Amino acid sequence: MKSYSCILFDLDHTLWDYEANSEETLRDLFERFRLEDQGVTSFPYFFETFRRVNVDLWDRYDRGLIGQEVIRMERFQRVFQETGVDNYRLSVEFSAVYLRELPLKKNLLPQAKETLDYLHPRYPMTVVTNGFDEIQYTKMDSAGIRHYFKHVVTSQRAGNKKPSTKIFEFALLQSGHEPESAVMIGDNLQTDIAGARASGIDTIFFNPGRTAHSATVTHEIYSLEELKKLL
Repeated sequence: MKSYSCILFDLDHTLWDYEANSEETLRDLFERFRLEDQGVTSFPYFFETFRRVNVDLWDRYDRGLIGQEVIRMERFQRVFQETGVDNYRLSVEFSAVYLRELPLKKNLLPQAKETLDYLHPRYPMTVVTNGFDEIQYTKMDSAGIRHYFKHVVTSQRAGNKKPSTKIFEFALLQSGHEPESAVMIGDNLQTDIAGARASGIDTIFFNPGRTAHSATVTHEIYSLEELKKLL
């Protein structure tokens, strides 16, 4: 196993459990906004619709087809329309509350904290994440993991988003390490893995769902605790 002197970590879906935190937030808001009274048949139907719409929008964002403001303003409008609620003003209000409350949730992926406990004394670590400073910092503070990282590099701070090589170059400049001495750990083959590879950085693809793929990765893991054997 190659020896590394710096670890770059993705945040959402890799450490911070976006799915669990999103479902918890949406379940609260579903009740608070009384969406069943608006005609939505059930929360499971609402949540599955959200997941499908959200995945599509973030995929388009990752490919540079839309900006984050489109996600912010149109995501819940689409979800509402597909679940039978024709109220744009309500969708904008719902979106604002969702974005305010989601980062306050604390759920991490299984073994995230234990793995960070193991890695922290051994490596300087940097988070590299697409998103806004305030939201991503709040997520890490809420989950109690910000202290593990020497640097937090957001796309807002770097002025570029993954998979651009510029955000990885910015992260390495902040940490004072060269590409060949670093490894990037993330769940997204396009933004995390392809972006890091293009920057000359080794990769560890976190693939808990064991999704079939043909991408070139340096290593592949199915649980975070496997990092204890790799690093």
